[in-house]
Amino acid sequence: MAGHLPRLLPALALALALGLGAIAAPPSAADVRIKDIAQFEGVRENQLVGYGLVVGLNGTGDSLRNSPFTERSIEGMLERLGVGNLTDEQMRTQNTAAVMVTAMLPPFARRGSTIDVVVSSLGDATSLRGGTLIVTPLTGADGEVYAVSQGPIAVAGYAAQGANASIVEGVPTVARIENGATVENEIDFDLAAMNSIRIALRTPDFTTAKRVEQAINAHMGSIARTLDSGTVEVRSAAKVDIPGMLAEIEGLRVQPDAIAKVVIDARSGTIVIGSEVRIAEVAVSQGGLTVIVKEEIEVSQPEPISIGNTVIVPQTEVTVEEQEAQFSILEGDVSLQRLVDGLNAIGVTASQTISILQAIKAAGALHADLEII
Repeated sequence: MAGHLPRLLPALALALALGLGAIAAPPSAADVRIKDIAQFEGVRENQLVGYGLVVGLNGTGDSLRNSPFTERSIEGMLERLGVGNLTDEQMRTQNTAAVMVTAMLPPFARRGSTIDVVVSSLGDATSLRGGTLIVTPLTGADGEVYAVSQGPIAVAGYAAQGANASIVEGVPTVARIENGATVENEIDFDLAAMNSIRIALRTPDFTTAKRVEQAINAHMGSIARTLDSGTVEVRSAAKVDIPGMLAEIEGLRVQPDAIAKVVIDARSGTIVIGSEVRIAEVAVSQGGLTVIVKEEIEVSQPEPISIGNTVIVPQTEVTVEEQEAQFSILEGDVSLQRLVDGLNAIGVTASQTISILQAIKAAGALHADLEII
């Protein structure tokens, strides 16, 4: 049976990396910058949201009967502009749509700077193409207005409809405005007044956090300490150039660590295996049963100048093919490369590879987290 080991081990893996859609992660020995695996606590974006109206649509806006909030918004807007006393019968426009406007306010954004916004239909409008967003205040989680948006919108999708057919490409009810909002208020954040800065790892890990601490202390003295698996605190002395210190820290390089994990996307057959994945000694047998059903339709016709009917005679042929199943032993502490080579050697499919990995995990021989998405 040992003679079959090279066939299984060289096979257990290119089913992962090539035609089977599997990707094998290389050994994680590369150093990366701290700025690529962490962020400074408090230096982040803030979500903004607003409610507004898009006008100028070519009959693709909200139907006022089905979207009463759009009608109320139009009435309020016209009253503020000095146009009032309109009845429901007088408002029959289909060129207006109620929308939600969202944006991300970058850290340290200053008054007068511009940000991008996303405009999404709230009612039953079929398309926002060709519309213009009118003045819309954007508020933060605290209810304060931080930006104001207005301008012509750009729609990536389109929709066309005829009497008996229609076609929709993309999402024509969602649009963007590049630099469509102007920042009106700033978020106070004084770096110079801070006595310490906290570095938050995007993927918490005690080993990585300790390596970040050691890298900072080796370069700048004993100013860093690890608080937990996701946070490293850096103390700053008086009259220190905080932005300059942060620029030095984010450029330092460390080798991040990660837990052993196998991620499987069962829908697409994609398998991603981390470099630290190990398999204990286990025997694996992989075989399959294939049933082929072949249908052929024959037509039986009566002889010329005879009484009879044309009859359809189906012909069915069923064949069964069974693959030879052989046991192969995977030795203890099998590395990722040997696992990948083994899967490729036996030529298993993506679904078979997933079944093998799940079975090995169930047997307790796969020393890694198995995540199915």
